[in-house]
Amino acid sequence: MHCQIQDLDALDRRLIDSYQRGLPVCPRPFLRVAERLDTSEAEVIARLERLQSLGVLSRVGPVFDHARAGASLLAAVAVPKVERDAFAELINAAPGVNHNYAREHDYNLWFVMTAPDAPELEARLGALEARLGVPLLRLPMLESFHIDLSFPIPWAELEST
Repeated sequence: MHCQIQDLDALDRRLIDSYQRGLPVCPRPFLRVAERLDTSEAEVIARLERLQSLGVLSRVGPVFDHARAGASLLAAVAVPKVERDAFAELINAAPGVNHNYAREHDYNLWFVMTAPDAPELEARLGALEARLGVPLLRLPMLESFHIDLSFPIPWAELEST
């Protein structure tokens, strides 16, 4: 679905502007957001779901420094293209897997696996590798980069284009 700037009202815009970063870390973050925006928790959740369905937002959630939160690793696997979806389901079912996506490459499934510590991460990777029956390409992070993708949105300029 394609979204036009006119589809976003003042509350949508305030929600987007206010929470590109700084989502409260608490048991009910959307309630806290709602209080700051003078609306209800249900309204915030409904708007976030709508903005995702319109393609305005791709993701709502925290970004963690994995080095401080445990251990993680980017991994890839080469599987027959006709079996890619079946392999993806097996990968998705493994504990700690996120960001599983297909690529046009010999290594055609890429995912991130996390664990509380390095030994547990290696145990999870080993178990998944045995279950898949194909070797995993392990790509440990050598250097960490943080790219801040939050930015002010020039609403007035967008409306005039």
